[in-house]
Amino acid sequence: MDTNEQMISWSTLEYDQWQLYVAKTEKGLCYVGSPGQSYGEFQAWIHKHFPKATLIESEGALQPYINELREYFGGTRQSFSLPVDIKGTPFQEEIWNALKQIPYGKTYTYSDIAELIQRPKAVRAVGSAIGANPVLIKVPCHRVIGKNGAITGYRGGTEMKQFLLQLECNKGQKGSQVHP
Repeated sequence: MDTNEQMISWSTLEYDQWQLYVAKTEKGLCYVGSPGQSYGEFQAWIHKHFPKATLIESEGALQPYINELREYFGGTRQSFSLPVDIKGTPFQEEIWNALKQIPYGKTYTYSDIAELIQRPKAVRAVGSAIGANPVLIKVPCHRVIGKNGAITGYRGGTEMKQFLLQLECNKGQKGSQVHP
């Protein structure tokens, strides 16, 4: 957790039926919210993870991030270029880094991620760390599915996860293995 006083800029991204809260520190994107999330829930998350932060609404500060997310939703972007500023436990950060290795249009299972970090028995802990990912989409936790191919829990909701997997399946490389 960051104990230094800081400003966190935020705005909302509206896409189709979704409205997502998006926030950044001076170092990069620190949060992408879930559809249907209230401002109070967003504010509580920020204050839990950045206790001395002041939230400042600033569409301009978030515009580059929002543009990249819109391009992704529109199917014209497969990777993101702007920095993130996410903090978790060392284990969470290891998992989030592993998620970034999943190629666009592909899916991994929770077991695959546990194997990737060389802790094959840590499947449940992997699931918990994935669930704590603060930047949906940019750190692609939606690309993780159940061992049987099922769409499993997702902070953005299973409808959003299904949409993201289908988007990538339709735009991904030939032979991609997405199990929507």
